[in-house]
Amino acid sequence: MTAVAEKLEMRSERWRGLLASPQFASLAILVIVLAAFSAVNPNFLSPLNISNMMAFLPELGIMALAMTLLLTAGEFDLSVGAVFALGPVIVMLLAQTAGIDIGVALLIGLLVCIAIGAINGLIVTKIGISSFLVTLSMLLIVRGAALYITQGFPLKSWDQPGVFVTLLAGSFDLGPFKLYVSLWWFIALTLLCAYILNYAKLGNWISAIGSNRNAAVARGVPADAVKIWLFIFTSVLAGLAGMISAFRISAASPVAGTGYELEVIAMVVVGGTALTGGRGTILGTVVGAFMLRAIRNGIVLIGVPGLAFNIFVGAIILVMLVLHALIQKRSAWR
Repeated sequence: MTAVAEKLEMRSERWRGLLASPQFASLAILVIVLAAFSAVNPNFLSPLNISNMMAFLPELGIMALAMTLLLTAGEFDLSVGAVFALGPVIVMLLAQTAGIDIGVALLIGLLVCIAIGAINGLIVTKIGISSFLVTLSMLLIVRGAALYITQGFPLKSWDQPGVFVTLLAGSFDLGPFKLYVSLWWFIALTLLCAYILNYAKLGNWISAIGSNRNAAVARGVPADAVKIWLFIFTSVLAGLAGMISAFRISAASPVAGTGYELEVIAMVVVGGTALTGGRGTILGTVVGAFMLRAIRNGIVLIGVPGLAFNIFVGAIILVMLVLHALIQKRSAWR
């Protein structure tokens, strides 16, 4: 009887822990949002509308995954929206104007993204300037570079069929749904980031750095190197997401991604990752990505002006922050 009672108590504790987790609170809000929009407009959950939402969600979701790891380490990157635009702009200029092979152009574009992330990471870690100030400055530099080299005009994307177009922006039908290859990129990167954060030694390092950098360094954690690589990873995924988007819509615009940095951070925070570092959740970020895209899509379907999107997002973020704070306090009391 004692063994059975202990097992039941353990199961009960697990369920209580699940219900008190930030991911569960985010998932509950997502279910409420989906139910509300579908009740007001039944077309919200139609195959066509779900296909429309899923066309764009993976691109922002890919950026949000990298931002989750960076925020867990106690830093964030405001330049991701600008990198989202600059990456494909460089690729299209090299391929269309310079006549460089599209594969080589893609590689050069990713190398530029690596350089941007490395500069961010080196300045933050080696000089000690706040990531807010460094990446805000980089946002202006990168956005300005994209506007200057294009003279402010969008570029026609690569419209010739080929393996890279298929790998980045190919589409396929799944029953009544039309989906894009970017969904597979999102799923694969979600699994990779979840493994890193939850099972790999690197994930322990990331959480330790975000919780207490000095204590982590004292235990032998290479905090600066980890942060530099996280900045690089964030920049590369932003550039990759921009390239996927450019191939999908057949245009590379220098103003693409404007405001995405705040939307991506909102997805991560709404999902339960601590803005101050030390606690991150990939599953929560996926839920947050679905939530914000559903809100953006749903308010249009029910007739709310698109300009009111920020009101909804701000309200959701405040509600989620309050919920996460209450959950954290309740856990601490226990």
